[in-house]
Amino acid sequence: MGGVSIKAGIVGGAGYTGGELLRLLLNHPNVSISFVHSNSQAGKPVYETHRDLLGETELCFTGKLQQDVDVLFLCVGHGAAKSFLEAEQLYPGIKIIDLSQDFRWNESLNDNMVNSCGRDFAYGLPELQRKLIQESQNIANPGCFATAIQLALLPLAKQGLLTEEVQVSGITGSTGAGQSLSSTSHYSWRSGNISNYKVLSHQHLHEIRRTLQGMQQQELPGINFVPYRGPFTRGILCTSYTRCNLSQTEAEELYAGYYKGHPFVSISKSTPDLKQVVNTNKCILHLQKEGDYLVITSMIDNLLKGASGQAVQNMNLMFNLDEHAGLKLKASAF
Repeated sequence: MGGVSIKAGIVGGAGYTGGELLRLLLNHPNVSISFVHSNSQAGKPVYETHRDLLGETELCFTGKLQQDVDVLFLCVGHGAAKSFLEAEQLYPGIKIIDLSQDFRWNESLNDNMVNSCGRDFAYGLPELQRKLIQESQNIANPGCFATAIQLALLPLAKQGLLTEEVQVSGITGSTGAGQSLSSTSHYSWRSGNISNYKVLSHQHLHEIRRTLQGMQQQELPGINFVPYRGPFTRGILCTSYTRCNLSQTEAEELYAGYYKGHPFVSISKSTPDLKQVVNTNKCILHLQKEGDYLVITSMIDNLLKGASGQAVQNMNLMFNLDEHAGLKLKASAF
């Protein structure tokens, strides 16, 4: 599909996810960026906000919405995407990929489509429902923690093996909190420090439960999640464990079979480390059987596979492009 040319627009281009999306799309072989919207930075060159883009683009932020695009990425805050679509009369042919939580879930635990603002949004986790994404006009990009935890548990749910409570702990870098400053995102607080937050009540549990319950017939057991703030900038590492009758070999075969053909998920025989996924769209999984428990470690870059990279992956599927297009990224080994 080398001849395909996609015109893209970005709303909310001044934040972390908007910046990552810019970096990816500027180097995507099938995309040209028509505009980057930001009310706060309107009229300024993009590289004044995203300083690493000096010499990469002469684009300027605009405060005006343009509709001559094929796909529109919404990189605005939670709640703002829904308000934006309610206020704007977008051409019906524009595909939308929303990176907020506004359209990720509804009350039905067996429905991976959300109807809102006159549009049907498919839940954009390719390893769950690639075909539906390919056929959809609007995508709700999954949350970062939700992506890491679901990729750890999808194969078990598919086989109806989530029968006992699941315990999950996960740590994320400071970029997971967004660009707006808060007391827990300042360097002086974050450096050399760690804390938990939203214990057993993180908002991503909604979409995690909806997905997993929809995959198995029996009632989903409790999923207990304790998230942590880490003293680093980007990346997520989650450890999930539950009682499971599978042996180590059986678990490895189950996961290898489920993720066969999914290019961004790899299963590591050895214990992985976070640097293997930072600056990539990868998810790395590691399986370990300890007594009656199966322990699954999952790690992603929260801004890429957990946000902007997955959004580009979804765009590639929606436009029938190579899933890797624009996402052949390099991790930092040192």
